[in-house]
Amino acid sequence: MSVLLLTHHSCLAHQNSEDHPESPDRLRAVLSALEAEDFAHLLREVAPPATEAQLCLAHPPDYVAQILAIRPQPGRYVPLDSDTAMNHASAEAALHAAGAAVAAVDAVCTDASIRRAFCATRPPGHHAEPSRAMGFCFFGNAVIAARHAQRAHGLARVAILDFDVHHGNGTQAAVWDDPSILFASSHQSPCYPGTGDVSETGVGNIVNAPLPPGADGAAFRAAWADRLLPAVEAFAPDLLVLSAGFDAHARDPLAQLRVREADFGWLTHEICRIADRLCGGRVVSLLEGGYDLDALATSTAAHVRALMA
Repeated sequence: MSVLLLTHHSCLAHQNSEDHPESPDRLRAVLSALEAEDFAHLLREVAPPATEAQLCLAHPPDYVAQILAIRPQPGRYVPLDSDTAMNHASAEAALHAAGAAVAAVDAVCTDASIRRAFCATRPPGHHAEPSRAMGFCFFGNAVIAARHAQRAHGLARVAILDFDVHHGNGTQAAVWDDPSILFASSHQSPCYPGTGDVSETGVGNIVNAPLPPGADGAAFRAAWADRLLPAVEAFAPDLLVLSAGFDAHARDPLAQLRVREADFGWLTHEICRIADRLCGGRVVSLLEGGYDLDALATSTAAHVRALMA
């Protein structure tokens, strides 16, 4: 079984601003880590752009058109909120980040030799609400992937599993009243963006496991083993989509959890075991946060190794 790696050069040209933590160096660190010898068997492909119709699986057409129309001259930035902006390459990068998610779904649903895929792309997506860019995110890539799987491949139930340290408010908002998509999230609380309480349950399809600042790998594993993974198994999905953020790492500067590489590897193995039992092994993983470059590189490597196991 092959693991597919999707990326695109435009994702290295997008910048929110100079010296922004969500920088091209993040993707360079990830891609460099995945050049190691133990990743030689990854199947590598260039991510295509998403179509506007695919973006509209998670967003209204007027919002999609508004974002895609923002293409400033090189060297200039258009702010969308206090920490999210677009440069000349941002719209193209966002198109290819969403397109990678779509192509990954197509691969795991149609190619018997591919059951896992990792999208090494940016900008991330899980904070993008249906009609609002925020938190470094423009389009809800995980929701687009889930709904594309349903529309294009006839899958009935998709689970989105989010282990970024920040709650995926955009994903939650997009699927809030959709019982065909489960959203399961571990995240630090209190922390940006302030959502993700256990009381937020949608139509019974939202399961949140907030962790206090300072929580370590044991607490992270317990949240998944005791609360989130049993909910995923009970939902019996046809596909697992991962919002793979690595900013819960102990060295990350934007939050205060104490997770380590081995914890990300453990969770990925557990997710793959569930996928093998319930969804024919199908897992699509999308890069979200992670802002210490060394921790991001080693954590992503641990994650992809587990996808390949």
